[in-house]
Amino acid sequence: MLSTVLSALLALALLALDQWVKRMITLTLPLGEARPLLPGFVELRTVHNYGAAWSSFSGMRWLLVAATSCIVLALLALLVRRVVRHPLGVLACCLIVSGGLGNILDRARLGYVVDMFNFQFMDYPVFNVADMCIVSGCVLGLVYYQWFYEKYDKRGKADGNADAPASGG
Repeated sequence: MLSTVLSALLALALLALDQWVKRMITLTLPLGEARPLLPGFVELRTVHNYGAAWSSFSGMRWLLVAATSCIVLALLALLVRRVVRHPLGVLACCLIVSGGLGNILDRARLGYVVDMFNFQFMDYPVFNVADMCIVSGCVLGLVYYQWFYEKYDKRGKADGNADAPASGG
């Protein structure tokens, strides 16, 4: 239970950080301009993303809000119903919910998502704190599902004798 509370608090803090960073970038760095953050590695660049990753579904604001809302609600249902109980799975869900909410707020309020982190050493989309939460949550979710779900959170089989050896008849 403590891990669930801590994960939820972390998710709320990251949601607040996401919104604060987006606000500060919008106020201090004009659209399209860049400023070094870690020279040669990451720069701050204000971008308005009207789509999802790699600008996919660009211009489909309400479809993206609806799809992201469905994912967020599904993960919240998994948490509330305690389908996911292992701390790693709970953390993964909370991170994805936090990032999803951060981008939903932008899309609903502004019509686009504010992105600001740009890798200088490779061609990769400009991203934000919410995107980092989503990607980190997905990676942790895969690790959880691969190594922990079966042992800790999978419900019992429908037939109580499913693991019993077959009787030779």
